[in-house]
Amino acid sequence: MSDKPTGIANGLTNYGDRDFSLYLRRSFAQSMGYSRAMLGKPVVGIAYTESGFNNCHRHFPELLEAVKRGVLAAGALPIDFPTISLGEVFLNPTSLKFRNLMSMDTEEMVRAQPMDAVVLMGGCDKTVPAQLMGAVSAARPTVMLVAGPMMTGRHHGERLGACTDCRRFWAQFRAGKVSADEIHEVESKLATTAGTCAVMGTASTMACIAEALGLILPGTAAIPAVHADRLRAAEATGAAAVKLIGSQLTPDKIVNAKSVENALRILLAIGGSTNAVIHLAAIAGRAGVPVSLQRLNELSDTTPVLVNLKPVGNGYMEDFFAAGGVGALLRELKDLLHLDCMTVTGETLRERLASEDGDATRDTWVDRTIIAERAKPLEPQGGLVALFGNLAPQGAILKRSAADSRLFEHEGRAVVFSSLEDLAARVDDPALDVEADDILVLQNAGPHSTSAMPEAGYLPIPKKLATKGVKDMVRVSDARMSGTAFGTIVLHVTPDSASGGPLGLVRNGDRIKLSVKDRRIDLKVDEAELKKRASAAKPTAEQPARGYARLYAQEILGADQGCDFAFLKPR
Repeated sequence: MSDKPTGIANGLTNYGDRDFSLYLRRSFAQSMGYSRAMLGKPVVGIAYTESGFNNCHRHFPELLEAVKRGVLAAGALPIDFPTISLGEVFLNPTSLKFRNLMSMDTEEMVRAQPMDAVVLMGGCDKTVPAQLMGAVSAARPTVMLVAGPMMTGRHHGERLGACTDCRRFWAQFRAGKVSADEIHEVESKLATTAGTCAVMGTASTMACIAEALGLILPGTAAIPAVHADRLRAAEATGAAAVKLIGSQLTPDKIVNAKSVENALRILLAIGGSTNAVIHLAAIAGRAGVPVSLQRLNELSDTTPVLVNLKPVGNGYMEDFFAAGGVGALLRELKDLLHLDCMTVTGETLRERLASEDGDATRDTWVDRTIIAERAKPLEPQGGLVALFGNLAPQGAILKRSAADSRLFEHEGRAVVFSSLEDLAARVDDPALDVEADDILVLQNAGPHSTSAMPEAGYLPIPKKLATKGVKDMVRVSDARMSGTAFGTIVLHVTPDSASGGPLGLVRNGDRIKLSVKDRRIDLKVDEAELKKRASAAKPTAEQPARGYARLYAQEILGADQGCDFAFLKPR
């Protein structure tokens, strides 16, 4: 412990008299029933994101009590404080627009309020990256507690989990193979408990990345939300925060070039969400660490897919937890990782894995139907690949582990939708001129558009094709896609349409060539014609008049920089 002020004596409100400031703060704190002895203890702040608009965090009141129990038992005072909470499906136009706002809220409240260490409670897709971005910038001792995944539901003897199965059933409904009555029945069985999506979607991907970075306790990424181990993890997280008090083991030091590379390895091995590329770039960017898409490709070439979970495989997060979780995966990838990286426990990754291997009381059995051996991978290369070319000069992302390999080398005619509204109006029009080997293109859905890069990249198969049995097509956009989705879908095309990128210059009938082998996505239109189209192009969006929307429009960066705000990057 240092000699610096601790507990509520930290960061006193400035009245020009330090002793008076502390006297006044203690006075008001005692109005909440604290004893003077308790107010003399160091403080662990708990960033609490329970919300009636966030179903994933429904169990947070119980988790909060467990965190507090851990803090108190370790000798400190727990004080929870609210921040913005982002419920994925409850936000308009999309949760990503508000991720940076939540990161600012987290950073400023951690910095402004008197706490010696922090527990971050998050789970739903954008809450974890938002909190970690804020924590890296605040540079205060921090440990994260994730919500944990839902348990699966049942429908006619089949397990269901949000939201890969919801997309599968919806596609069948659109194709006329599932009735309206059955789709309503399925709707009530997809999300039946507290917690994040039951598959390897964005929330679970970010939980695994947080563990790979060393920012949550070992073994806690995959514990189901309603499992008793989740409460024990909450208690242990509270105790771990107390141990961090006075240390220099802050997120800005734990997140570095090597730990980010470890996180990328895990992302590739789990066949994780494409969203994680944006979020990891934003988290790493706050520590001044760039995430190179070229380096992503190099790592992808040498990192096999080992985890058999939907949407890439067949299992669910509860299976991953029972199979050995992130610890088992780290041990399988051990020789590919930077083992000298420090974790929030004060151990290096090497020490963590050695202690797990050497602990006779620990069950290190691994279910090989869920976590494959390196010698027998599900896929020989990583789940994600970055594409470049004249259509995506600064990169695009394809989740090849969830795509149809028959489309990996494909050239087709562009069928263009100029906006989300245009897509909604025409995609199911019987008169739409579209064939199965065409390439669907969505424009003006990137970070600089008024829609703020929603998860709209999972363009639906036009109904006239879906009813004929077409299940996949090449789809290209500057939007994102849910981590629970699947298909041969090129995302995050950068620069985006709204910022003048070449995607906005595509016209119906143009030829587009995709080559996963060559890592390219190219528009087969000559340069002179593209310059002509660019000179005739008009701005697609007006500058918002006020408020956060205006700040967003002025400061948002591209997908290659994590869609962070320019002014939030470290100097």
